[in-house]
Amino acid sequence: MRSYNVIVLNRPQGNLRCRSMSAGHLSSKTTTTNFESCIPLEQYVEPHSDEQEGRSDFEGMVGSSAGLRGVLDQIRTVAPTDSTVLIEGETGTGKELIAHAIHTLSSRRGRPFVKLNCAAIPLGLLESELFGHEKGAFTGAVSQKIGRFEAANGGTLFLDEIGDIPLELQAKLLRVLEEQEFERLGSTHTHRVSVRVVAATNQDLAGLVAEKQFRMDLYYRLNVFPIAVPPLRHRLEDIPMLVAHFAHRYAERMAKQIEMIPSESMEALVRYPWPGNIRELQNFIERAVILTQGNVLQLPALPSNTVVPQEPITLEEAERDHILNALRKSNWVVGGAAGAAARLGVKRTTLISKMRKRGLSKAMAYGGLYAKQ
Repeated sequence: MRSYNVIVLNRPQGNLRCRSMSAGHLSSKTTTTNFESCIPLEQYVEPHSDEQEGRSDFEGMVGSSAGLRGVLDQIRTVAPTDSTVLIEGETGTGKELIAHAIHTLSSRRGRPFVKLNCAAIPLGLLESELFGHEKGAFTGAVSQKIGRFEAANGGTLFLDEIGDIPLELQAKLLRVLEEQEFERLGSTHTHRVSVRVVAATNQDLAGLVAEKQFRMDLYYRLNVFPIAVPPLRHRLEDIPMLVAHFAHRYAERMAKQIEMIPSESMEALVRYPWPGNIRELQNFIERAVILTQGNVLQLPALPSNTVVPQEPITLEEAERDHILNALRKSNWVVGGAAGAAARLGVKRTTLISKMRKRGLSKAMAYGGLYAKQ
């Protein structure tokens, strides 16, 4: 295996020691020869100015990419209303965090935020979970129980994995969304509520409608304000910030001092496609913190044979990938005869404009080696 060493960049001179590491296996031996660069995790922590701009309302949502900024703008726009929101995105992209941010920024923030994963409840119990039941309504109903709609009265109900609600329940859900009223199982008494619904799915609801597996009227009732969450592989510039965020979180919990990461390790994290998105990255960094013995984050081997969801590529994404490829080949040099602009056949100013529009920055180079230097 190829070995390399790490040191601290831009830190005070003193008793600096370096850990010798190899890809896939990280040794705890200490050496001081042939130093290579190591990146301080501190440089990726979001600046305090973000809090002054209202980022404190988006706790847990880390990053500065154009894709994430677009989502935050949509949250700010829709949160003050009472409109239904449909959050669409792959598993692990942080849809629950978005739902909670919508609630926090709404006039309902002082009332309950209630969650229900529709895919985690057996079919026979889902109706009771949503609407409640009376004593004796069915075998095992030994007492009265209120449902999630009653529990969320005055607040927000987050229905995760909405695409897994069976067809026979979808008509009842549609009625609650339109009329804000329902009956508990085993009762004829109508309960009125004031609930804002935020739904989320990792499925193609429009495709399910076409296949007659999801009601069209319910789909349009949920799809009042859709928010599409980009996968992590489309937010490459956010990965170093997320790595630092999770490393600091778990290091604090485990009473460890982890301050640095090898530059090659960060580059590998940026290259990896993260099919499980932020949740996968979070779990991976937690495992890395467990393995780390010193102050340099030690990564386990990244999974191989990763299956990345297939998706149609848009013209905008194709241009972004083409620019990113040219930047990497030119070592992130924009101008000059060997620069990315010359490779792409455009003016330097034109390329810089396109980089800003597509959220590409020099901080992405080699996982952040050139960031803040």
